[in-house]
Amino acid sequence: MELLLYNLFLWSYRLAIKLAAAWNPKAKRWLEGRKGIIDKVREALKMETAPIIWMHCSSLGEFEQGRPVLEEIRGKYSHFKFLLTFYSPSGYEVRKNYAGAEYVFYLPMDSPVHSKQFIEIVNPVFVLWIKYDYWYYYLLSLKDRQVPLVLVSGLFRKDHVFFRWYGGLQRKMLQAFSHFFVQTEGSVDRLQKLGIVSNVTVSGDTRFDRVIEIAEQFERIALIENFCGDRPVIVAGSTWLEDEEEIDHFANTNPNIKFIIAPHEIDEIRLKEIESLFESSIRYSNLGDLDSREMTPNVLIIDNIGLLSRLYRYASIAYVGGGFGDDGVHNVLEAAVYGRPVVFGPVYDRYIEAVELVGSGGGFSVENALEVEELFSRFLNTSEEYNQACEASREYVYSKRGATEKILQVIQEKRLLTN
Repeated sequence: MELLLYNLFLWSYRLAIKLAAAWNPKAKRWLEGRKGIIDKVREALKMETAPIIWMHCSSLGEFEQGRPVLEEIRGKYSHFKFLLTFYSPSGYEVRKNYAGAEYVFYLPMDSPVHSKQFIEIVNPVFVLWIKYDYWYYYLLSLKDRQVPLVLVSGLFRKDHVFFRWYGGLQRKMLQAFSHFFVQTEGSVDRLQKLGIVSNVTVSGDTRFDRVIEIAEQFERIALIENFCGDRPVIVAGSTWLEDEEEIDHFANTNPNIKFIIAPHEIDEIRLKEIESLFESSIRYSNLGDLDSREMTPNVLIIDNIGLLSRLYRYASIAYVGGGFGDDGVHNVLEAAVYGRPVVFGPVYDRYIEAVELVGSGGGFSVENALEVEELFSRFLNTSEEYNQACEASREYVYSKRGATEKILQVIQEKRLLTN
């Protein structure tokens, strides 16, 4: 019955994507990206003779989580080739030309046929599965072929389906993994209740290693530096409309403060929504054309992908979006690594790094626009509190580094790459 329901879910999901593609650009990219995907993979790998390591990520955030592990393995084992798959267009479109992998594809939709064909073509000798995105037929096929499969930066909460009475199929998926690298002791305890004991390691979250690497290899952005000048700067990253509505009044009434808005989605509709909220704004793509004699707007709207992790370096205060929506706050670590106070909305309790950042004194949750404005004003005018928050943010991130090293050590000790 559970497998029947899973197959019904796959059928319904595929149908929903097809219907949504008529009006939703992301759904359209998801669908078009998978046209003939098995044939594309077969053609790309037909002459490949080197052993392949496969890393699967749901989207861009999970890629950044798995990237330190992939690159560390690549540096130590030069005879492997690397294949990277994404489920979401927001990951694939940004990283389809990633130089750290010889092959980058969408993951074909889960099915008995697709999983069998894909894995037979790729013939991986080792698989990295990042955080989640569990697909039954792929995991079952890897288990049947006895391919070493590790979960990187896994996080298991008590409300996950694995721990429900109806989660039998999902629990079966977990049996495919050779080893679990998890973020917390709580995850270990929950897996132990399922009888998964000997193949679990608390490694921490590899995102800490990644954001530290980005910060320590920081590359300047001349246009951003010119825009900021010597003014206080508030960088609002991964924002949605709900976030922008909490900060627009403060931006419009404080023209001496620079704001950089990097929305989570950058389609034309979203960009126009943002422009309608902020009275004095300019898009990043137009910034280079601005005449130096003109008055520079105080709000810069980022209309491309890939800058955010560097933009936080220019912030006096960082605001991370998502916390006013049902899904919760986005990645707070990209901002905290630079030693800045990190502000976000009230929905963050499912994200352990956000909870811990608040506990450390570097993160601050707000309920409404009045609290946002009060907090911004306080930090910009009270140096002692501001400096304490900056130090707490940076110290929190650096205290958590080392997950990648732990993972590689266990992989080597258990000879998962040489079985």
